[in-house]
Amino acid sequence: MKILLVEDSATLRYAMRNYILEAGHTPLIAQSGEAALQMLETTPVDMIIMDVEMPGLNGFETTRLIREWLGGHWIPIIFVTGRNEDESYREGIEAGGDDYLIKPVSAMIIKAKIRAMERITEMRDQLNHLNAELEALSQLDSLTQIYNRRTFNEMAQQQWLLAARQQKPISVLMIDVDHFKLYNDHYGHPAGDTCLKKITQAIRDCLNRPIDLIGRYGGEEFIVLLPEADSVGAMHVAQSINAALEKVDLRHEVSPTHKCVTVSIGGASCVQTLSYSLEELIKRADRALYKAKHTGRNRALVDDIAVHKTILVVEQDTEATKTLLQMLTPQYNILYTENAEEALDICLDIHPDAIILDANIADENGERLCRQLARNPKTHAIPIVLTSETSCNTRPVSDSSIGIRGCLEKPLSKESVLQKIQFLIN
Repeated sequence: MKILLVEDSATLRYAMRNYILEAGHTPLIAQSGEAALQMLETTPVDMIIMDVEMPGLNGFETTRLIREWLGGHWIPIIFVTGRNEDESYREGIEAGGDDYLIKPVSAMIIKAKIRAMERITEMRDQLNHLNAELEALSQLDSLTQIYNRRTFNEMAQQQWLLAARQQKPISVLMIDVDHFKLYNDHYGHPAGDTCLKKITQAIRDCLNRPIDLIGRYGGEEFIVLLPEADSVGAMHVAQSINAALEKVDLRHEVSPTHKCVTVSIGGASCVQTLSYSLEELIKRADRALYKAKHTGRNRALVDDIAVHKTILVVEQDTEATKTLLQMLTPQYNILYTENAEEALDICLDIHPDAIILDANIADENGERLCRQLARNPKTHAIPIVLTSETSCNTRPVSDSSIGIRGCLEKPLSKESVLQKIQFLIN
């Protein structure tokens, strides 16, 4: 072990350094708390023996800083002190120390303390290793060694959020083994388990990217997430799974569908928008699976969810924002902000299909937003509609040079809002 000895006394440093060497360990020397902190920035150590009474940062102060810096990583710290009072012990333990050496320090005592801390470290390492193994086991289905339902949902949600930020397609496949109960009843449960393992491997062999996820969703039901895959890509994977199982050639003598084990696959794909959730995509895939099972089995159906157009609402009036959300959310994907600068960032990143802009913002710095959008080749075609608390007749309602294509008077009418938006972007 590398043991950092923090001691300002040259005599004690020399003696304890030799004790550490005699115990079979490597001593690293720091003459002050400040020097110890600098050394720890670049050099990992396994244990620290720390003098309490030092000029500058004392041992307690240094230990508090070390514990704060190390966070969840624990290494044993043994204090060395000439004080033998209960209060000193209490203060040291609260500072983050694990044990004490009382001066004068004998070779036998220091070696025994080091050995005791070694044992604690070894037990802690073993416990961490076991916890890591348990964590891994808790994520996997015990039979197939793929993600269980809970872990799949957690991992899939991360990919869903990533797809939302990047506005990329994402697909789900639900896979159900055809007539698996008949297979189990005829061949027995051990054969059924073997069958599920082989199906798992066949599905895995069809997933060629690290970002693809597979999980066991139920007894004979599997689920696959395909980030960055549209309905065409999802159907390609689904058909390759059907073909792979045909090559595996697992006999199923009592299947009404085929002489070998087959699967039905239902899929759903969409470009992720705020109007959908992962749960809804999975439900759509499940409905497609239902159709596949009731139209003959041993086939794949993939549902391509229509993509909602995106409207950016730039509105300072909270009530107007709520009203627009209620009116538009069923048919459109809505983004909203109160700030013209943030609206510009959203437009450059997302490219909404239309913008509803509060005229009060337009009077202040919204005009600059409109001009910046009009100058950018990626955003110049986005139509902008103003919302105004005064009559639209009192202000210019159209200026194609900066993208303004109309005006809506408050209080907003659902009919007029939908009419205007549909006219501009549909």
